Amino acid sequence: MQRRQLLGLLATAPLWSAARADDGLMPVAVNQTTIESGPLLIGNPPGIRVVRLPNGRAASAQLVGGQADAATGSETQATLSAVLQPQLRIILTLAECHYRMVGRRSAGVHRIADLRGKRVAYTPATSSEYFLRVMLQSAGLTLADVTPVKLEPEAMPPALVQGQADAMAMWEPHPQNAIDQLGKDAIVMTDPRKPPHAYFERFNLNTTTAVLNDPRRREALVRSVKTIADVSGELSAHPRKYWPALSKAVNAPVPVIEKAWPQFRFPARLDTESLMTVLTDMEPWAAGVQQRAPRTRQELARMLDTSVARDAGR
Repeated sequence: MQRRQLLGLLATAPLWSAARADDGLMPVAVNQTTIESGPLLIGNPPGIRVVRLPNGRAASAQLVGGQADAATGSETQATLSAVLQPQLRIILTLAECHYRMVGRRSAGVHRIADLRGKRVAYTPATSSEYFLRVMLQSAGLTLADVTPVKLEPEAMPPALVQGQADAMAMWEPHPQNAIDQLGKDAIVMTDPRKPPHAYFERFNLNTTTAVLNDPRRREALVRSVKTIADVSGELSAHPRKYWPALSKAVNAPVPVIEKAWPQFRFPARLDTESLMTVLTDMEPWAAGVQQRAPRTRQELARMLDTSVARDAGR
């Protein structure tokens, strides 16, 4: 698959323009729609300029294209993006999130096995698709056994409510929105092998070796990680205090954030052992998306760099 085609998997629209501002700050591309981005969106880390983008694919595309020096994204986006930019490195896990799959009882959906022949909403080439495939596999199903409904996250809850889809596989806060809007018609499905969830996302901060080898930019990253760690500690210890700011940052009502909050953790660390397990499990899926041979465990291990977290005391 050609580079241009691969970039198309990372963004749903042409690359957002992010010409470097002459302000001396390091541009960091951030998905502004996810709760996982909270430590960066409300923390105002020193030395960086947060570039707000509509999804993780756009943020990753900025890092790959060189418009940003760092970017947020799930491990699925890092796995895909590292093929385009082999110097990509995961340097910190900002957040961890349990994904939830929501269906309509009125559509005859009560468990994963009931999805055979049903209309299931997901976003291709994202953690949404990976999550869906893992969930289907738990019931002996594949994507070919369902009717795919390819949607962006915000369109999924309305699609369920309006009867245009029977179930959805997506990250927060969209499952919570669907649960709220469907009321008693909502069913939250889990993988019976791994209760209560099948997929535990690691939402990371990524950069490149070029940035890591630049003393000025590296120092900016280290300072930022220290601030992120402080904000993450506050979010974990006193979440209610920060929900209003987070609500404004990600455009999600405080009550929705409150109900979805149990799905989240904000570790501000880099657990290489658990990440390697996830990356290894995920690689066959990523290889299929990009129509290439799977990378070895040794090749995947090169994506992880613990030096910034270590220098920041994490």
